[in-house]
Amino acid sequence: MVLISAVRDYISRMLQDISGMKVLILDSDTVSIVSVVYSQSELLQKEVFLVELVDSISMSKESMSHLKAVYFLRPTSENIQHLRRQFVSPRFGEYHLFFSNILKDTQIHILADSDEQEVVQQVQEFYADFVAIDPFHFTLNMSSNHIYMLPAVVDPSGLQYYCDRVVDGIGAIFLALKRRPVVRYQRTSDIAKRIAQETSKLMYQQESGLFDFRRTEVSPLLLVVDRRDDPVTPLLNQWTYQAMVHELIGIQDNKVDLKNIGKIPKDQQDVVLSSEQDAFFKANMYENFGDIGMNIKKMVDEFQQISKSNQNILTVEDMAKFVDNYPEYRKMHGNVSKHVTMVTEMSKIVEERKLMLVSQTEQELACNGGQVAAFEAVTNLLNDESVSDIDRLRLVMLYALRYEKESPVQLMQLFNKLASQSAKYKPGLVQFLLKQAGVDKRIGDLYGNRDLLNIARNMARGLKGVENVYTQHQPLLFQTMESINKGRLRDVDYPFIGNHFQQGRPQDVVIFIVGGTTYEEARAVALQNASNSGIRFILGGSVVLNSKRRNASFPSYFAQESYSTNYRFLKDLEEAQRINRTSPNVV
Repeated sequence: MVLISAVRDYISRMLQDISGMKVLILDSDTVSIVSVVYSQSELLQKEVFLVELVDSISMSKESMSHLKAVYFLRPTSENIQHLRRQFVSPRFGEYHLFFSNILKDTQIHILADSDEQEVVQQVQEFYADFVAIDPFHFTLNMSSNHIYMLPAVVDPSGLQYYCDRVVDGIGAIFLALKRRPVVRYQRTSDIAKRIAQETSKLMYQQESGLFDFRRTEVSPLLLVVDRRDDPVTPLLNQWTYQAMVHELIGIQDNKVDLKNIGKIPKDQQDVVLSSEQDAFFKANMYENFGDIGMNIKKMVDEFQQISKSNQNILTVEDMAKFVDNYPEYRKMHGNVSKHVTMVTEMSKIVEERKLMLVSQTEQELACNGGQVAAFEAVTNLLNDESVSDIDRLRLVMLYALRYEKESPVQLMQLFNKLASQSAKYKPGLVQFLLKQAGVDKRIGDLYGNRDLLNIARNMARGLKGVENVYTQHQPLLFQTMESINKGRLRDVDYPFIGNHFQQGRPQDVVIFIVGGTTYEEARAVALQNASNSGIRFILGGSVVLNSKRRNASFPSYFAQESYSTNYRFLKDLEEAQRINRTSPNVV
C-alpha cells in the first residue's frame, strides 16, 4: 500500500480542504499520477465536476467564476508559462496551485509577480512526482527512454533532461516516504553513477534541509542499477497474469485497451486493471496462466449462480433486494466480462504464435546450460514457418547473450539464418545488443555461473526439478534483493556515494532501474515483501517496458507486431542503434 497510499493522501489533502464545486487541472504527467490511484467517481465525491489538461484550459476563454480551480502540475517552465497566461485574464473564481515537486525560487517569484488580480489562494508542494502503479512499484513514464543506451556526447542536453527527470522522481519518492537514504550504484554503468551522484547532491547539499527527517537507526538504501545488466528478463515471454496481459495486450497506467479485440461493448473497451480496485485481479495477478483459467471458471460459476437467483423475483421484497444489490451485480458482471475477454484473447495469441513451444526454449536459454541442444532448438524454431519474426529475433538474442563467447561460429550461422528468413530484420541489431549488454559489460551473475553459491543453488534446483518450466526464470533483481537481505551486496560492485555508509541491514530499500522495469521484476519484489524478511523493497524505473507508448513517426521493425513488453525494450535498442550509426560524435 505504501506508494499508492502516499499519492492518495496527497490528492485527498488537495481536494478536501477546498469546499464547493471544483475543476481539477492536470498536465500530461500528473494525469497519469492521479488516474492510477483515484477513480472518477471518487473525484466526484470530492466535488470535482470537471477534469481538464492545462494546455487546453490555456486555450479557452470561457469564464467559469463559479468554479474553484485546483491545479496539480509538475514544476516545469512550460507549466509556469501556462499559469502566467491564465492570470492575465482569470477564468476561475479561485486558484489553488499544487506542484508535484520542488519549485525553484525564480518560479515562485514569477507566479507572485503574475498574480496581479490576487486570485491565487495557495501554492504548495505535494511530492507525488511518480506513477504508483502498484503498492511497491512505480514508473516515471519517460519518453525517449533509449537515451540511456547512448554515449553522453551524442545528445548531452537530452541526457541531462533524462537524468534530471529521474533525479526528480527519486527525490519525490523519498520526500513522500519522509526518508533520506544512503546511495549506491552499479559500478559498470556511467548513467547509473551520474544519477546516483546527482540524487545524493540534491539530498545532502542542494535541499539538505528538506530531506533532514528524523533519523532511523539504519538509513534506507537507494540502489541505482542499469537495465543492461539484465537484458534477459525483458526479452522473455511471460506466464503470470499481470505480466502476461502486459506482454500480449498491453497495460498503460493500469488500463488495458481492448478496442481491437472483436466485438466488445463500449463500456468494456477500455478497462481498469488495478489491484486496488479489482479483488479478483489482486488475488490472481501473480498466478500462472493455467491457474488463472481455473480461477476465472470459478468466478463465472459464482456469477451464474447469482444471475439465477436474480431471475427468481417473486415478491416486492425480492425486487427491493435486487435493486439494492444491483450496483454490486453490475460491477461483478463487468469484472467477469473483462477477465474472460482478456484470457480468451491471450489464449488465442498463445496458440497463433506457438508461444508454449517458443517459451520453453527461451526458458532453457535463460536458466539452463547446454550449448549444443540450445543451438539445435533455436535453429529448429527459426525454420518453423509458424514462429513469428519477433519471436525468432528474441530467440537469437537470448542465445547470443548466453553463448557469445562459447560459440561464435554457430552464432554467426544464426545471424545469417535470421537475416535470410526475416525480411524486416535490421542487420547488426543482435550485435548492438551484445555491445550494450554483453558479458563484458555486465556486473551481475546473470546465469548463475560466476559465483560458487549461485552455481550450487542452480545445481540443487536442477536436481530437484522445477515446478513449472514456463516460470522457472528468476530475474537478476531476485539475486540483488537476496544479497541485500544477507548483507552481501559487494561494495566494489555497488559503491556508495560520498561518505554516507550503511551500518547494518536497512529496513527500506528503493531499487531504481535506469531503462525500465518489467512486471516479472515487480512480482519478485511483491513476493519478497510478502516473505516478511524485515526489509521493505520498492521498485522503480524510467518506464515499464511497454510497446503501447509507440512513436508513430518511427518506422520500426515492430510497427506491425502486436503490443508487448519486450517490443518496447527492442524499440529502444533499435532507436539507439539508429542514432549511434548516424551520429558524427560516435567513434
